[in-house]
Amino acid sequence: MRPSFAQIRADPSRARFVGACLLLSVMRVSAQELEPRAYSPAPVGTNFIGFTYTRLGGQVLVDPSIPITDVRAQLTSASIGYVHVFNLFGRAASFGLLAPFVSGDISGNVFDAPNQVHRAGLGDLRFRLSVDLLGGPALTREEFARRTPDTIVGTSLTVVAPTGQYDPAHLVNIGSNRWAFKPEFGVSQPLGNWFAEVMGGVWLFTDNTSFLGSKRRGQAPLAVLQLHGGYTFRPGLWVAADVGFYSGGATSVNGVRNDDGRSNARYGLTLSLPITRDWSARLAVSNGFMVRAGGDYKSISLTLQYRWFNR
Repeated sequence: MRPSFAQIRADPSRARFVGACLLLSVMRVSAQELEPRAYSPAPVGTNFIGFTYTRLGGQVLVDPSIPITDVRAQLTSASIGYVHVFNLFGRAASFGLLAPFVSGDISGNVFDAPNQVHRAGLGDLRFRLSVDLLGGPALTREEFARRTPDTIVGTSLTVVAPTGQYDPAHLVNIGSNRWAFKPEFGVSQPLGNWFAEVMGGVWLFTDNTSFLGSKRRGQAPLAVLQLHGGYTFRPGLWVAADVGFYSGGATSVNGVRNDDGRSNARYGLTLSLPITRDWSARLAVSNGFMVRAGGDYKSISLTLQYRWFNR
């Protein structure tokens, strides 16, 4: 049974405890990112390295029965990522990893008393394996240059490892101290210079067994649906409109369920710009337009990417 307002007021430590459950959702924003062109084909032997700076901020929506109000967050992250395209049984496949450094300030009023916390450190490592099941044969650079763009049907598995900074004594941490997995299917359809994409997946989480000491914090699966549509002006120069829908993901502590399940939606725009033959930049902005729980934040990110080919 969830604690009542009176129970929380009688024990201020429980207010801080419930507040921690809510503030933690702010630090887990990666599950609601928008990723256009995630299944775009590339020739075998292509390598990408990217540097991304992201800034986001906004309000955190909480259960109105809990005496915590005006919860806000300002987060920044700097990430380095690497992707390699290879031949997997005749199909084009890619493996990628991302290592983030996160810094953030989260504030709110507990019983009308202002509270604020700052965290900075290494975040959880992310790994992604993607395979084109249809329309994406493994091609050399010469073969790829002669190909006719076609429908791509792909699948991927994203894994988030518990490698980030985590202290069981802290209410809010950079790392999650748990594993997360997202199996996903995606379809990318070229329409002349236009393109349309749909991606559906689900985040699955293991338990954090060291939450606030030795408590067990779990999270239900979080379903994700993304829709993207855009226009390619020339190779490397394109723009996309993005929409994402998220459902589920309610948390629990020692088996007691929290009323923080998501039924959220976001929209955004992504612009890709070629700089030189092998350097490019990507600017992405997004915002929530339907948020039931968690972070109702605005996000802006800039990625600088370098590409090279194996000989």
